[in-house]
Amino acid sequence: MIVARWTIDAKFGHKPDVLNSLKGWFEQFGSQIGWNKGKYRILVGSIGALESQVISEITLDNLSELDESWKKLGELSGHKQWSKELEAHIVSGTQKWEIFSVET
Repeated sequence: MIVARWTIDAKFGHKPDVLNSLKGWFEQFGSQIGWNKGKYRILVGSIGALESQVISEITLDNLSELDESWKKLGELSGHKQWSKELEAHIVSGTQKWEIFSVET
């Protein structure tokens, strides 16, 4: 099992917009690639973390599942436009993916 973590920093005063956009992304796009409720969670910086930080964590079986999800995502109509609209609310260059193995 793996956890894919996507981190972005919201511009000052834009965190509500980023959260609303991200929640809408999971409903509109995430659901089409199998990232439904229970498979993901959204975290925000609180104590000891940047308050501007917004993190999406997706639990997947393996890297192959992540790769397939990303391939499907690239084919979805409207995803590129969503990204362009989100850009106005985030600090440019702060987005990154991290992949973690889950040890049981």
